[in-house]
Amino acid sequence: MPGLGASFGRGAATNYQQDMANSDCVLFMGSNMAEAQPVGFRWPMEAKLKGATLIHVDPRFTRMSAVCDVYVGIRSGSDIAFLGGLVNYVLTNDRWFHEYVLAYTNASTIIDEGFRDTEDLAGMFSGFDQQHESYDSKRGHWGYDESRPGQAEQDGSKPTPETAPQSAKDPQDRVGHSKDGSGEPYTSPYKDIINAPRDPTLQHPRCVMQILRRHFARYTPEVVSQVCGCKPEEFVRVAELLCSNSGRERTTCIAYALGWTQHTTGVQIIRTAGILQLLLGNMGRPGGGIMALRGHSTIQGATDIATLYDSLPGYLPQPAAHDPMHEDLHWYIEYGGMPTGYWANFSKFIVSLLKAWYGDAATPDNDFGFSWVPRVDGDYSQLAYFDRMSKGGVKGYFLAGQNPAGGGPNANVHRAGLRNLEWLVVLDWFETESATFWKHDRNAPPPSEIGTEVFFIPAAAAQEKEGSLTQTQRLVQWHKKAIDPSGECRSDAWFFYNLGKRLKQLYAGSTDPRDQGLLNLTWDYDFDEQPRLPDGTLSRIEGEPDLEKVLMEINGHRLNETDPRTGRPRLVSGYSELKDDGTTACGCWVYSGVFPEPGRNRADERKITDNPLQPEWGFAWPNNVRVLYNRASADPEGRPWSERKKLVWWDPEKRSWVGLDKPDFELNKPPDYQPPAGATGMAAIAGTHPFITKADGLGWLYSPNIKDGPLPTHYEPVESPFGNLLYPKHNANPTVRFFAGPLNHIVHTPTGEYPVVATTFRLTEHYLSGPMSRFNSWLNELQPEMFAELSPELAAERGVVHGGWMTIQTARGRIEARAMVTRRLRPFFVEGRVVHQIGLPFHWAFAGEVVGSNANDLTALLADPNVSMHESKAFVCQVQAGRLEGQAPPPTVPTAPWPTLDPIPDTPASAQPEGRIGHGK
Repeated sequence: MPGLGASFGRGAATNYQQDMANSDCVLFMGSNMAEAQPVGFRWPMEAKLKGATLIHVDPRFTRMSAVCDVYVGIRSGSDIAFLGGLVNYVLTNDRWFHEYVLAYTNASTIIDEGFRDTEDLAGMFSGFDQQHESYDSKRGHWGYDESRPGQAEQDGSKPTPETAPQSAKDPQDRVGHSKDGSGEPYTSPYKDIINAPRDPTLQHPRCVMQILRRHFARYTPEVVSQVCGCKPEEFVRVAELLCSNSGRERTTCIAYALGWTQHTTGVQIIRTAGILQLLLGNMGRPGGGIMALRGHSTIQGATDIATLYDSLPGYLPQPAAHDPMHEDLHWYIEYGGMPTGYWANFSKFIVSLLKAWYGDAATPDNDFGFSWVPRVDGDYSQLAYFDRMSKGGVKGYFLAGQNPAGGGPNANVHRAGLRNLEWLVVLDWFETESATFWKHDRNAPPPSEIGTEVFFIPAAAAQEKEGSLTQTQRLVQWHKKAIDPSGECRSDAWFFYNLGKRLKQLYAGSTDPRDQGLLNLTWDYDFDEQPRLPDGTLSRIEGEPDLEKVLMEINGHRLNETDPRTGRPRLVSGYSELKDDGTTACGCWVYSGVFPEPGRNRADERKITDNPLQPEWGFAWPNNVRVLYNRASADPEGRPWSERKKLVWWDPEKRSWVGLDKPDFELNKPPDYQPPAGATGMAAIAGTHPFITKADGLGWLYSPNIKDGPLPTHYEPVESPFGNLLYPKHNANPTVRFFAGPLNHIVHTPTGEYPVVATTFRLTEHYLSGPMSRFNSWLNELQPEMFAELSPELAAERGVVHGGWMTIQTARGRIEARAMVTRRLRPFFVEGRVVHQIGLPFHWAFAGEVVGSNANDLTALLADPNVSMHESKAFVCQVQAGRLEGQAPPPTVPTAPWPTLDPIPDTPASAQPEGRIGHGK
């Protein structure tokens, strides 16, 4: 989540869900938390009971809107305009938290005089490369002012520009930490941004505050209304609520989910929220922050441990092929790390990771096996990869826990890709669209013409396996196994662990350099003795890995110390113990501390204490901190901003930071600490700078390391019925990536052929594209059929009847759905004319007990430049009454029979099995 990382230093939710109960106001945008995260939604509801105001800004009036105090409808894709208006309102009405902003943000930093904003260039930033359709931040002078030379010394340990690889001389090629958005704005390789020029009066025309004012000045309530379709007074009401519920005594939380991320401007939408929360002083404080709501139980963990193709565990950059900076470990560290702030420990993180992976084979003489780490030689993000697959560029594919044939954007392209493979391995509970595309996709050639050999591996259910899950609030929790999986079903861990063993056996004895990484890989996670199930019986599964051993490796060890209790290397208690001399091993530095001693799996702890943060329930990375950047909960002198909102503070007698939470700061660094000249690492971070993973310790209102601009700018979705009212010369984000092909037609300009805006959404009763829920009879009873929501006005225009059939068409395809005519959707009055919007749940496709048209057959392959995210929350379509020609596809599996229809004793009639509801028996 580079939108958060670019602002604060870490790409993760900043607070914990229970903390929303401490909020005085919560703004939900891009989120339907009541429906998508219903368990966690109890906490904002608790805040409401205490008097907090809940606000929902969304294109659809939903179950969540119904329980919020304020609902404002806006057109899908106009979020930056609305949020930019809030930023402008805060600045023009002098409602920003002055002391907080001056002390804790880069508002006073002066930007290079060569930088030109969108206000200067009619919607573009300086440095745009027309040929590559991307920005060059160096050419655009996005960095800090160079009128005063940096103070960092270039001693003998630092390579000079003359000795650097050619590409390393170009700061544009610095890797930094772009994966979590914490790369830094060096305009020369060794610039010391700690000493960048600043103007504490905030009057310098090139200081961040003045650039921010000019940039957002055009986002007035009237312009917001014209772009978003809401009323100016509705917008002002939201702005006033946020301002009046922020400051010393009060805090506001912002919560978002896929409604923000699934846009070609998604990273910049989140960046705008970061700017707003910094101006209002809500970061690092109880009831404040930004809650990035995750859609699955361990999506956060997947990015932490790095299932992403271009990231190593702990958000270290994956080395790239043909990059001189990644030829050896020295240059990788030099241009991956930062001289100041906590990322100065970069070398400790990567060397410890290499020792965890390669064990004794990783030595200083061979760069700790750095050459064995696979290099990225292209774009392996999902959209680009399946586009390549659809054109015959991929031979085989392993698919575990995902259903791209049903859930991928423009699922037609994804299915075309699967049809072009030689082989496909699918690990799943059920035969989803991705397992049966070759025989059940009616838009495909006959099975006899599809050459893909599909291997279906039956996967264990959640109750049949153990391991850690890391959810929305960075909380690592251990999931215990209840029973053995049935039949030949096996856990994902079993499959990949045994696959690894077989591959190591297959290549044993090879002297080919490319095989040495595999052969030297530590791969010893067998149970010491056959594990037992909770009932005391031995598990019958052979070869299951001991995932606590995996978690201990992730936690880290001191390799030069033996624990007498185990006879094994001593576990580290946290990442501060990691070294870069090869004496420590750690599989993911941000998780270090989750298993600090033998027998203490902190992810498995479930102790309730008097501390409302519940620090002994699971383990929150980093370092069990529940509220990131919590040094900002105290004023520059270290005193709580208010007693009501106290969290951590400086205790002058103990000479330490203390409080309810684990301080996200050096414990013994006093508030009045000022770094000496030439200081590096954490010694360069002042006692008043809370954002320790930023090189200057500050929250960034202006962030030069986002690929589509240092400040958020409103652009229309790629497919939109309107031009860009703010910048008419530039309709869509100029850095959007397109994937040309006959299956992926795009409507680039407003057209009367597709005048209706469409957005996708989620239902509580189904799970994503339906890979589990559409095979569940009970859930299918609750939501049995694909439908589309539309307003009465649009239904009347097109002759659509509530409960009847309608068709929806885009440039990619056409589907049918039952019509739900509802006032939950209303027409928007935008730029002087009416625009209609429809809502499409994305849970149906052609496999399961219930089947239906797939909303993802309508969406497009488009990618934002930062994270390759698609834009399924805003595209254009046409709506008509009636249904598609031909016979509807039948279910692929029969409805599961009820195990019994006998009455359940002592159970109300309404809760009895099928056939007894409402019969009074």
